Amino acid sequence: MFLSENKNYSINVKGRLIGFSEPLIMGILNVTPDSFYSRSRLQSLKLVLQRVEKYMSEGMDILDIGGVSTRPGADFVSEKEELKRVLPVIQAINKLFPELIISIDTFRSNVARVAIENGAHMVNDVYGGRNDALMFQTIGELNCPYILMHSRGDAKSMQSQVDYNNITQDVVSELLVGINKLRSHGVKDIILDPGFGFAKTIEQNYELFKNLSFLHTLNLPLLVGVSRKSMIYKLLETDPLGALNGTTVLHTFALLNGANILRVHDVKAAMEAKLLVKKLF
Repeated sequence: MFLSENKNYSINVKGRLIGFSEPLIMGILNVTPDSFYSRSRLQSLKLVLQRVEKYMSEGMDILDIGGVSTRPGADFVSEKEELKRVLPVIQAINKLFPELIISIDTFRSNVARVAIENGAHMVNDVYGGRNDALMFQTIGELNCPYILMHSRGDAKSMQSQVDYNNITQDVVSELLVGINKLRSHGVKDIILDPGFGFAKTIEQNYELFKNLSFLHTLNLPLLVGVSRKSMIYKLLETDPLGALNGTTVLHTFALLNGANILRVHDVKAAMEAKLLVKKLF
């Protein structure tokens, strides 16, 4: 499972072909004051670069930079403020670590364009193009990889939009709509994210997670982002700080069911899970 589900996928990152013979680890870098996990909030360039160096020493493959918190209930941040937060960080990291793959976590097409033009390599959009009518066209013009995440509504309304007939089948169907739209704009490199924690109850999150391997029917690389989320810490009656063990358990299950990318706050722990799973297969 660990290798066989991954070996057929690849993406083009600015002329560099990136394969998935093994899963990749994506480190989370939040340049926000209000991310749900307080230890991931970084607001000085010095702290940012220290975190990146730490992640790289632990084996990170991709860095995901976000300037807007998209947790349920998060406040709106202007495009100007988002660019002010992420652009200097992207430029500095690209200059110091030119081989590092950088993902920009944004739902705005203009932020995506500016980020890619200034050193980012792919776009991670939690709203799947629904928040910006120009996003898919922009991705096609930029010719960059795009992470299509399943969600409904926005940060304020998502948790009221949890009516599904069958959570797994509905997520696949709704992702397929986005895939077809992206293809119509010439987007070649698409990565899928089931969107755990977005417009889903705890029970729906776990039902979808149990059926994770079914998403490979869409024949695209699969990203799993569950690190320290409420689906873990609420079930364990703890908080994000106490959710590392639960996160590692779910990461292990994800790896065993063909996850191609793990999006994580704790690179070392994810790498250890990856190495141990690899040893078993």
